[in-house]
Amino acid sequence: MNLVAREALLAFRRAPLLSALSVTTIAFSLFVVGLFGLVAINLQRALANVAERVEVVAYVLPGTPIEASALALKDIEAFPEVQSATYVSEDQALARARAELAEFQDVFRELERNPLPASIEVKLKPGYRDVAHVNAVAERLRGFGFVEDVRFGRDWVEKLDRLRQIAAAVGLVVGAAFAAVAIIIIGTTIRMAVLQRSREIAIMRLVGATDGFIRRPFLLQGAIKGMLGGLVAIGLSYGAYTLITRYLLQAAFFSRPQALAIVGFGMVIGFLGSALSVGRHLRRV
Repeated sequence: MNLVAREALLAFRRAPLLSALSVTTIAFSLFVVGLFGLVAINLQRALANVAERVEVVAYVLPGTPIEASALALKDIEAFPEVQSATYVSEDQALARARAELAEFQDVFRELERNPLPASIEVKLKPGYRDVAHVNAVAERLRGFGFVEDVRFGRDWVEKLDRLRQIAAAVGLVVGAAFAAVAIIIIGTTIRMAVLQRSREIAIMRLVGATDGFIRRPFLLQGAIKGMLGGLVAIGLSYGAYTLITRYLLQAAFFSRPQALAIVGFGMVIGFLGSALSVGRHLRRV
């Protein structure tokens, strides 16, 4: 193993320019993938922030004892989809309306009685904010005898669902396309490194070296180049993220597992590119 590692590292010293070109190509290919990843992460984050506003409101019949609502609140909070349930009294509803609708202050002052009903506001857990789960919770709320009406903005939730589906589909297709292009470019670059050492490979074959012995240094070299390229790509992505955050808008960066996944992806691509290129060359020698 030490011999394989030494041979792989010696290749960087023998052809530093070609090695630097390979690492740079991998870095910029993964940088493009990384930029798209940042766009996808921030789009998902924006949709998640919008989804946090999804709630189901059950309006309570006038005259319902507050004790009945309090008991129901405990049952509703036990629903597997529910994150929190809050009882809003008639007076609280009117106070909120006065605070949020300042332009109607004259109307509120002329009111002889409070026209707003009490309600139970139900917020859902992440992962349960789609149309199917919201509908299911709304149907269960309608089953309470004191509930007069249930509202949750069906059209708005359906549009949010469609946006999430479109974002996921576009992310999958475009991400796969960028990754495929990166694999092709990186594979071609590594093949150049293999061809540069074609005479050395032929001599090793003549003296009886096995295909596995010849392959191993190239595979390790490809993985190292992929790792270095991935690290450089993360650095470039962080630079782009810093500029965007400073001059355009607040954005999110990769989490540590996501950054490690990009570096790991670079190592896998480097390894596979080397394996394919060396295998093809060995078949011709």
